[in-house]
Amino acid sequence: MSTSILPIEYTNIFEKGLQEEIDSVGRIDTFKEGDLIMSIGNYIKSMPIVLEGSIKVIREDEDGHELFLYFVGAGQTCAMSLTCCMQTQKSQVRSVAEEDVKIISIPVEYMDEWMVIYKTWKNFVMNTYSMRFEELLNTIDLIAFHNMDERLVEYLKEKSRIHKSNKLEITHQQIAFDLSSSREAISRLLKNLERKGKVKLQRNLIELL
Repeated sequence: MSTSILPIEYTNIFEKGLQEEIDSVGRIDTFKEGDLIMSIGNYIKSMPIVLEGSIKVIREDEDGHELFLYFVGAGQTCAMSLTCCMQTQKSQVRSVAEEDVKIISIPVEYMDEWMVIYKTWKNFVMNTYSMRFEELLNTIDLIAFHNMDERLVEYLKEKSRIHKSNKLEITHQQIAFDLSSSREAISRLLKNLERKGKVKLQRNLIELL
């Protein structure tokens, strides 16, 4: 008897018929921290469901400036991937393994079909769109209405949540890339947060207090 590629917790999310189809057509893929998972401008041939680890989704302008959008954690998928899959569009975002990642890759041709056949799949897709829309609105609000120090705090909180740790192994330059800022500005803001007792800084390590 073959073993399901779906973790046991998905038996409470997807109905049995859908579980069997995912087992039949899905493929397990793994990526190391920092690996490129999806490139801008490429057609998406499969949709990922994250089983372990997390993925960082990034937008890029014509000049190569990057903007962090959101993280995709265990039990989640990428709304951008869903949109591109269903409309046969090229990817407008880049996704990178935030840490070691294990995913189920599902061929795109099943996306529309499952929306009609399986209610739990439709709910999963709609919940993904709703959650990502709220996150994107929050990103827009932070850019439009908040200072960089507030954006930095929210970024660190979200990164801490996705990693399930208050100790983050990250450089100031990496944060600067994600927030479209300069390393000098980020270092200065982190020093201010340290003086206020909100973080503790070490080499390539930030501890949220």
